[in-house]
Amino acid sequence: MTTDEDTAIDSEWLHPPAVAVREVVQRAVAEDLLPLGDLTGTLLGVQSVNARFVARSSGRLAGTRCAAEAYAQVDPQVAVRWEVTEGAEVSPGETLGTVTGPLRSVVTAERTALNFLGHLSGVATLTARYVAEAALGGDAHIWDTRKTIPGLRSVEKAAVRAGGGRNHRGNLSDWLLIKDNHLGGISITEAVTLARDRWPGRTVHVECDTLEQVVEAVAANADALLLDNMEPDLVVRCVEVARGSGNAAAPLLEVSGGIDLDTVAAYSGTGVDQISVGAITNSAPVLDIGLDL
Repeated sequence: MTTDEDTAIDSEWLHPPAVAVREVVQRAVAEDLLPLGDLTGTLLGVQSVNARFVARSSGRLAGTRCAAEAYAQVDPQVAVRWEVTEGAEVSPGETLGTVTGPLRSVVTAERTALNFLGHLSGVATLTARYVAEAALGGDAHIWDTRKTIPGLRSVEKAAVRAGGGRNHRGNLSDWLLIKDNHLGGISITEAVTLARDRWPGRTVHVECDTLEQVVEAVAANADALLLDNMEPDLVVRCVEVARGSGNAAAPLLEVSGGIDLDTVAAYSGTGVDQISVGAITNSAPVLDIGLDL
C-alpha cells in the first residue's frame, strides 16, 4: 500500500534544491521591493484574507516551492497550502492552492509568486507535450539543455522533471561534452584520450555530425554520442553502428538539432536513448494561473 509519506518521497526529486529556491526568490523579491518597498501596499490594512491560486488553462504544475518561498520571504505570517502536487495535470478553473494572511502581504508577493508558477508550469507543460509525442514513436526520453534563462537553470530543470522530462548536464563541470567547435583544434580520438587522462571518472560525450565521426567516437570508447542535425534515416544508421560496435558497453545515444513536436516521434523511433530539446526551457509559453481573492 502506498502512503502519503511514500508519495512525498517519490515526488521530492521533482523539486529544485531548497538553496536554489531561496536564492532565485530572494533576487526576484528584491527586484520588486527595493529600494522603498510596496508603496501601494502601504495603503492597505493588515486584515486577514483568503486567496486561491487558480488555473486558467490546462497544463502541468511546477514551481510551487518558489511561489511559497516568495510569500515566506515577504511575510512569514502568510500560509500557503497546495491542493495539487508538483508535476500534476491541472484544468481550467481548478484550485491549485490557497494563500491565507494579511491582505497587504498577500498582494505584495502576488506577482512574484505568479511569475514563478506561470513560467515554470509553462516549462513543465511544454515538456509534457514533447514526452507524450515522443512516446508515440519509441522509448526515448526528452532531455533538456543549457539553453536556460540565466540564473534560473536549477528551477527550470526541476520544472522539466515535473513535466516528465530528464536533465542533461547542469553546467560545464558536470561532464565533458566535446562539440564541433572544440573539434576545430583536436581530433575526436585525441580529445577522448586526453579527457580520460585529465578527468578520470567523468562522462565523455562527443558530438557527431557524420557517420564517420560516429565510427571514430565509438572506436575511441566515448561514453555518449550526440547525433546532431541528422535526418532520422541517418540517425538509424548511426544507432546500428554504435549498438553493433562490439564494445562491452554501447554508448548512450542522444539526438538533437531542430527537433519539434511534429518530428519528435520519428526521432524517438530511431532507437536513441535521449532527445534533447532547447525549446522546452527557452521557448515555453507561460501557463496562465491567477490569484483570486
